Amino acid sequence: MAAIAARVHLSEGTVRNHLSAAIGKTGATTRSEAARIAQERGWL
Repeated sequence: MAAIAARVHLSEGTVRNHLSAAIGKTGATTRSEAARIAQERGWL
């Protein structure tokens, strides 16, 4: 998560919160599953 945070200039806590929200909104259980669902829905 540190690499993501550094790349987007946010704290690791903020990245963690955003990821948790995205996972919750998709109903996924993992980050990779959430990314797949988001891509299928045209969000990415």
